[in-house]
Amino acid sequence: MPLSETLKQVERAGRERLYPSITNPNWLVLRTRRQLFIGWLKNIPGRNLSVLDVGGRIQPYRILLGERCARYVAMDLRLTPLVDVVGRAEQLPLGSQQFDIVLCTQVLEYVPEPEAVIAEIHRVLKPGGHLLLSVPCVFPRDSEREYWRFLPCALKYLLSAFSSVDVVPEGNSLTGFIRTTNVCLVTFVKPRFLGILLRFSMVPVLNTLGALLQFLITSADDRFTANFSVLARK
Repeated sequence: MPLSETLKQVERAGRERLYPSITNPNWLVLRTRRQLFIGWLKNIPGRNLSVLDVGGRIQPYRILLGERCARYVAMDLRLTPLVDVVGRAEQLPLGSQQFDIVLCTQVLEYVPEPEAVIAEIHRVLKPGGHLLLSVPCVFPRDSEREYWRFLPCALKYLLSAFSSVDVVPEGNSLTGFIRTTNVCLVTFVKPRFLGILLRFSMVPVLNTLGALLQFLITSADDRFTANFSVLARK
């Protein structure tokens, strides 16, 4: 496959992650994550920032840094045109205290030892540097090499070396239920063409309903939250 086509594919995947179509079963959590990251990055001071993206094969959130990023290093196990360093997150081949910000989104569930990844991220962050993290709480297994789901107490335990940790649900239990329903509709309904039909008919309706209910019913119940985002400061 020509490299230009591969680049187009990963760039398209990044755009869909940042600005998902309403037909995307994950639309509710992705839009909330984008809003959280925009707010967090806006409040992190400084220009000429040095940023590490752990699992950065598509880099959906890079654009949110605007002109403030002087150095952006993407590390992943899979080589794409956007990856600078191929390696394991448990053993980052990078020096200590190099980065102002580390991004690590939807990675820890695939790692046998997430505490080792967090320790390495802590090591490469500068004092006062920030980690922006996202992890699943409720989601069907999508890979044979998938290990974990995460709850707030587990995240605070993993991040106990950081000076401050803010764990925020990507929507409440109601939107978590709707998102999970969406995913199950397109994943498990057979035959496959019926799942595709539901994605372009029922999923947009449920996404719109979820967004409306989230606006009208400001519930803090996160017992069935589908995903969590985290801002941690070293």
